[in-house]
Amino acid sequence: INLPPMAPGSSIMPGKVNPVIPEVMNMCCFETLGNDLTVAFGSEAGQLELNVMEPVIIYKLFTSLRVLSRGMNILRERCVEGITANEERCRDMVHHSIGIVTALLPHIGYKNCTTAAAKALQERRPVADIVVELGYLDADKVKEHLKPENMCGPTAKKRRTA
Repeated sequence: INLPPMAPGSSIMPGKVNPVIPEVMNMCCFETLGNDLTVAFGSEAGQLELNVMEPVIIYKLFTSLRVLSRGMNILRERCVEGITANEERCRDMVHHSIGIVTALLPHIGYKNCTTAAAKALQERRPVADIVVELGYLDADKVKEHLKPENMCGPTAKKRRTA
């Protein structure tokens, strides 16, 4: 994913985007965890039915609610609403994934899929290239079978060509 840029990322890495808004949310959570510890200790300090620590307990509870609420609003407004998919990177990861070989199972069989996957892992090459190189399918058929849109959702193709 691409996060909306909020601040320069690095003086030595131009173009780097630091996840400053998610980091803000981390800080909100860390403060809340600290407040929770204060609440726990304050609760333990009660004696009989009296607890002189109620003011700090209430203060820390409401502080945590306020900090988390504001943090979530900032996260939504300045981060989540601006997140975009890095389509090129996603496509590259899909096509270089060994797991994609399972889509070829009905077309070239288990043994050939295993062979292609092992060779792709060993040579650090795309499964599609290996399948064509080994002569299991031609490039057009491999391309068609490995289209992610043909493997996802209720319209996934289930044709057997082997």
